[in-house]
Amino acid sequence: MNQNQDHFSSRWGILLAAIGMAVGTGNIWRFPRVAAANGGGSFLIAWLVFMFAWSVPLVIAEFAMGKRTRRGPAGAIGHLVGARWNWLGAFVGVCSCFIMFYYSVVAGWCLKYFVASLGGGLTGIDSQAYWASFTGGNLEPVLYHLVAMALGCAIISRGVVRGIELTNRVLIPVLFLLLVIGAARALMLPGAVQGLAFLFTPDWDRLLHHQVWLEALSQSAWSVGAAWGLVMTYGVYLRKKDDVVLTSYATAFGDYSASLLAGIAVLCTVFAVLPPDQALAALGAGNEGLTFIWLPRLFEQLPLGGLFLSLFFLALSFAALSSLIAMIELATRIGVDLGFERRRAVLVVGLVGFALGLPSAWKLGFFQNQDWVWGLGLMVSGLFMAVAVALFGTERFRTEVVNDEDERSPVGRWFTIVMRYVVPLEFVALMAWWFYQSATVYDREGWWNPLHTYSVGTTLVQWVLVIGVLIALNRWWAARVGAGEAGR
Repeated sequence: MNQNQDHFSSRWGILLAAIGMAVGTGNIWRFPRVAAANGGGSFLIAWLVFMFAWSVPLVIAEFAMGKRTRRGPAGAIGHLVGARWNWLGAFVGVCSCFIMFYYSVVAGWCLKYFVASLGGGLTGIDSQAYWASFTGGNLEPVLYHLVAMALGCAIISRGVVRGIELTNRVLIPVLFLLLVIGAARALMLPGAVQGLAFLFTPDWDRLLHHQVWLEALSQSAWSVGAAWGLVMTYGVYLRKKDDVVLTSYATAFGDYSASLLAGIAVLCTVFAVLPPDQALAALGAGNEGLTFIWLPRLFEQLPLGGLFLSLFFLALSFAALSSLIAMIELATRIGVDLGFERRRAVLVVGLVGFALGLPSAWKLGFFQNQDWVWGLGLMVSGLFMAVAVALFGTERFRTEVVNDEDERSPVGRWFTIVMRYVVPLEFVALMAWWFYQSATVYDREGWWNPLHTYSVGTTLVQWVLVIGVLIALNRWWAARVGAGEAGR
């Protein structure tokens, strides 16, 4: 391990980088439609609960592990609890790398639509045909995937302060400014109050439905970035005096604030332009359908719609890029921990990331399969984080690793209870829910088939293959990253 590695230069730099990691496309394209489909205000209550029952404790654990071990996910857990468990952290890192391969494609889509909107290319078109043509096997998604990966790698190659921190110092304030502008513009539309009421008025009966709670947990888990290994990677670059607990709270609150602003902007726009039944149809069109098909149609009907559509896709591009940077840094950190020189690691990550993202750029069905498999894989990562903390000793982890002598805002015993009992139970509930959805809604006939996009079979086969390879390579990998040096 390089003992002379970079560190963030200030608390503000740490916070902006962490919020940039957390705020991604899911805040802008998934949150509004999931909140709308699950009771608006009722969903917000459940969603807020899971900030503290999943996201914040896992973010605290990740920051603390990274800061304590000065290793990314592929080495931190083994270093903390023993080399034979190193594969747990390796899975966390590899899972996020698989997400990076197709997330770069998403960032490319956002850049493409931003460029097209600037030139008026999204005005007066059949947006559904345009989307189908763009993703239907032509070379443009590949080109923009390349641009996104190249841009992310260029930023990472400049290091922590001049690359990650400096970029997020620009991207995140501008992103929030754009979201505030979008929300303010939406609130001024006639009929916007209907969307606002839909988002913030709770239907108390909906809180008795398990689906609301499970969707809220899923949104919190995917959005904040807990258990992705990204927080752990940034934790490597914390200074000794930097606070873990307050930074974790601020990261989660920043992410939730971005989601609420996006929800106001999208829902108020949808309900202001469309009748209620059509508004719900638009919100139910899926992430890509809402963002790339419906919203261009809606903005076209508004005064200065072209300008605000460009601002929307600029915000979406900034959100995608700030998260992609964190994923590329995680993959680079794995390479550095394995002994690669940093610039060489960035080059390898860029080339491999582009190559393995090509199937998702070329074929939308492959993208959807990878998003399904590795999005659910993040729940496994959350379980593995809780297992790692338990192996160290949950209460011992709280008192020795989180609440060390430099921690100015020590976390209470609730952290121990959540990590020991609640996170594993949440994992079981999430897996049961999403696999049930696969077998009864998404793919009733072929839920077992490993070649189907949204099947239980494809998920388990890919997870088992990856975990099997990591266990087989565990001894070699642990030796390379120095795992076990501090293990019990």
